[in-house]
Amino acid sequence: MKEDDSLNSIVGRLIRDDKKALDEIYHIFYPRLYVFSKSFLKVDDDINDILQDVFVKIWMHRHNIKNVETFNAYIFTTTKNAIVSYFREKIKFQNFENRVKNHVIMEFTSSADAVEYADMKEKADYIIEQLPEKRKAIFKLRREEGLSYKEIAEKLEISVKTAEDHMMHINRFLRKHLKDIDLLTLLYCSLFL
Repeated sequence: MKEDDSLNSIVGRLIRDDKKALDEIYHIFYPRLYVFSKSFLKVDDDINDILQDVFVKIWMHRHNIKNVETFNAYIFTTTKNAIVSYFREKIKFQNFENRVKNHVIMEFTSSADAVEYADMKEKADYIIEQLPEKRKAIFKLRREEGLSYKEIAEKLEISVKTAEDHMMHINRFLRKHLKDIDLLTLLYCSLFL
């Protein structure tokens, strides 16, 4: 009962614009919200971003908290809504990206440019095949499967820093080798790779 009284007191201070109360709420709820969010999301960076937004919303809407006793439900509902919004945005972005890809493919395949498209894809694939095996694997996991650096590191049993370093070298390699290729090939690489 004493713990509830303490939380009620902290939430009451939050409503009265006490910034230290927000810090205390952060320390109480962050670990629980993190575990809650982890059950929906895989990428730690995404979870941290979402929880950052949740605590900003809590602060911005502190005067809307009417019932101190139900704050626990309020903060978890706010987090759940933030996760749902995250997924909506991700789906919107993927749909947009797919529409752009489909449009570009339709443009290429519905005209005499189909041959040029095939040639462009061949050039890009050739350049990617020049990568060392480990970097080629990292490139494919990152760009084709959309894995995070952490997921790549776990899958390949390397550190996150090593995965990031490899990707930096891959990007440098691609820029160096793509500079002599025409604009359409660069567009293909940026959209599909």
